Amino acid sequence: MFSHVMIGTNDLDKAKAFYDKLLGTLEVRPARVDGHRIFYITKTGVFSVSKPINGEPATCANGGTIGFAANSPEQVDAWHAAGVAAGGKSIEDPPGIREGSGVKLYLAYLRDLDGNKICAMHRMPA
Repeated sequence: MFSHVMIGTNDLDKAKAFYDKLLGTLEVRPARVDGHRIFYITKTGVFSVSKPINGEPATCANGGTIGFAANSPEQVDAWHAAGVAAGGKSIEDPPGIREGSGVKLYLAYLRDLDGNKICAMHRMPA
């Protein structure tokens, strides 16, 4: 359904360092820099971080979450640990299993350096 997801940042260099470490745990190559934006390109989509084109400060979405797919609970844990080590803030419950409506998920949540809410998720057998 989606071709890409783009979020804003106020410091592109810090965002690149953060997301290179974070997404590296999900086997995503370091970002390609394109002027005021960085791109993480995979077979399943593109994630991008950009300084706002209008010159105004970047702000995070209230109620928004961006989720990254993980291959295992261990990969979710590595993602979370890398994010915290790179300056992200752990939020909500600690990484772990969440169940509901017939699904079993292993999730971890962070706020990135600009306050964006991000999540790593692994779908577990029900």
